[in-house]
Amino acid sequence: MIKNYEILPNGVIKQINVRKKVNYDFDYINNSYNKYGEKGLMLAGVRFGFLLAKIGHAIESILDVGYGNGDFLKVCNLSVTNCYGNDVSNYPIPEGVKFVDNITDKHYDVICFFDVLEHFEDITIVKDLDCDFIYISVPDCHTANDDEWFKNWKHRREDEHLWHFNETSLVNFFNEMGYKLVSLGNIEDVIRVDKNNSPNILTGIFRKI
Repeated sequence: MIKNYEILPNGVIKQINVRKKVNYDFDYINNSYNKYGEKGLMLAGVRFGFLLAKIGHAIESILDVGYGNGDFLKVCNLSVTNCYGNDVSNYPIPEGVKFVDNITDKHYDVICFFDVLEHFEDITIVKDLDCDFIYISVPDCHTANDDEWFKNWKHRREDEHLWHFNETSLVNFFNEMGYKLVSLGNIEDVIRVDKNNSPNILTGIFRKI
């Protein structure tokens, strides 16, 4: 493993010395998400459809942690009665969606982390969440045993991404946190295509035990 990283017993890769410099403000969100235009809403539709298909029933409440520009919540708000969002930026939350400051003090049917958990300094917060399901997407670190690949991997982003997962380590981590796997795959890759045609984004749904 390259300098400043270690592989934990569960297989999760941890950045040892954190030196975050990114300011997750309005401009960050605007520049990161709005450039995708209609593709952003298409991705939101794929995410929502996959969720309902895998859990097998409608939901009444959903919280999107790190909602970005709000595309996913806009789709959810069409059919979910209670939609909530949390984000560290000052980007406006979609109309009809409620902002929450504390993600651990209320029950939700589903809590989502899309391209978010890898930014957290403490990822064990998921064990304190009150929910039936966690729905997550993370960069798919599928070839981390190849130091050259990992060093040049576009998603490594040392100043942003502090944790890295592959299929095995993501399942191991959530098992340790008290969740059981419902579904795992690369469904977002139908839109978020990697130029090398390799797995790009790993998506998982986990049920709280």
